Amino acid sequence: MSSLAPADCLAVIPARDEVATVAEVVRGVRESLGCRVLVVDDASTDGTAAAARAAGAETLMLPIGLGAWGACQAGIRYAARNGFAGVISLDADGQHQPELLPLLFEEHARSGANVVIGTCIERLSLPKRIAWQYLRLLTGLPLRDFTSGLRLYDCRAVEVLAAPEASLLDFQDVGVLMLLAGKGMRIVETPTLMQPRQEGHSRVFASWAVVARYMFHTTILCISRLDLGLRSTRVAARGAQS
Repeated sequence: MSSLAPADCLAVIPARDEVATVAEVVRGVRESLGCRVLVVDDASTDGTAAAARAAGAETLMLPIGLGAWGACQAGIRYAARNGFAGVISLDADGQHQPELLPLLFEEHARSGANVVIGTCIERLSLPKRIAWQYLRLLTGLPLRDFTSGLRLYDCRAVEVLAAPEASLLDFQDVGVLMLLAGKGMRIVETPTLMQPRQEGHSRVFASWAVVARYMFHTTILCISRLDLGLRSTRVAARGAQS
């Protein structure tokens, strides 16, 4: 498998009301990777799109808010339709350090994985560590960080994530990873550094009520995927016996 060249990839940055940080992130990505940058404005009410364009990004403005995954998938579909070799996704809030993005490409060249996730375990609180242990047991995915938005997808992963099946997912983390793993994609992690969010707060972990909703939906998703896999196995077994 040939390694991905940063210049052949599209950097996708989903953003909602990130006018304070998005321009700096765009400039950093362009300087670090030299690739085209697409900011997907998830129905912002501030000047996010204008700030992104002024910093040199292309922008895709969504008429209604689709959430982080919906916005990210819109960017992935743009990349698929325009022939990019891969997609690197990152947050618009300044957590991910652009100068460290080449680490993901180095790991891809070393491992040949379809997906490389940039992780920073030090940022995880005790509740998150407990939740991730639960998700590892539930999903069977040997990952340390399920919610990092810093990811590099190769062309095979882009094809899977641009398909209608991926549109049914609420979040970009566990559901996306389970879908990719179910399609035979190889997923690896590489350690990186991250900064505290510079503005606002996490929309997934904004309150205990939101966390409870997230964990409930994720559990149902995992159970449904497991049930689907068991039913598929039974069908295949019956077909082999007939």
